[in-house]
Amino acid sequence: MIQFMDDSSEHIAVRRTVRKTFGAVIIGDEILSGKRRDRHFEAIAALMAARGLRLDWVKYVGDQRARLVETFRQSFAAGEVVFSCGGIGNTPDDCTREAAAEALGVGLALQPDAEAALKKRFIEELGSTLDAARKLLGAFPVGARVIPNPVNGVPGFMIREHYFVPGFPQMAHPMLEWALDTFYRPYFRTDKDKVEKAFLLTGDAAHESALLDLMEAIVTRYPDLRLFSLPALDGKERRHLELGVEGKPERVDAAMMEIRQTVEARGCQILQSPSPANGSPADGNAALRAEEPLQTS
Repeated sequence: MIQFMDDSSEHIAVRRTVRKTFGAVIIGDEILSGKRRDRHFEAIAALMAARGLRLDWVKYVGDQRARLVETFRQSFAAGEVVFSCGGIGNTPDDCTREAAAEALGVGLALQPDAEAALKKRFIEELGSTLDAARKLLGAFPVGARVIPNPVNGVPGFMIREHYFVPGFPQMAHPMLEWALDTFYRPYFRTDKDKVEKAFLLTGDAAHESALLDLMEAIVTRYPDLRLFSLPALDGKERRHLELGVEGKPERVDAAMMEIRQTVEARGCQILQSPSPANGSPADGNAALRAEEPLQTS
């Protein structure tokens, strides 16, 4: 059983309350070529949303070592939390382990906890051997620690708040969930901490250009909120505009009142309104889903 007990470790339960930047790197030529459909982005976003978190960025990269090195070099330097899916196998096309090590300026070495996990899997469970090829599965950048794999026991690795897991979704997603729950629980938010509310608008003035001045005013007066606008099209015709904000409930309610007054004054029809802040957060996409298929930009 893998335990993390040393309080001096960079990965022991984070106690800071400064906001973290979260990113995802999804790796594989098979995804970029269309041979395989990406299942990671949606899953990671859902894992984070369930904990009141959100991804700040996501990047798709092929099995190209130089491009991966540059990607990780930038994210390591930025001090971001990064979830990396794919490319940690032992075949020649898997180069994520090497790219991470090069980005950090370190070598690869068989990690002791990884070796123990591999022995358990291949020798104890499968009655096979741990040969040189299989040991490559535990060759991680020097200084890395393991991420337990609940499916087949072959671990991933973590270093500098970067979490490297296999491309197999059934393995990757519980491994990333473990990382979130183990190291980032202090950052989890409840619905009371933050809400997202939106109006679903229609009418001649219900488009982004006509309401741009309103959006700019809201951003200026409420810099602590996240404003969003999502137009929806039916063929080539504009159909709806979802306009809303996210943040602390009382601030969201104040901004939404200003938005309501302005859009109604301009003749927009409100098809759906959010619930009060002390109720359950409104599902701003419900009306859109009820009228699918729609094309959203």
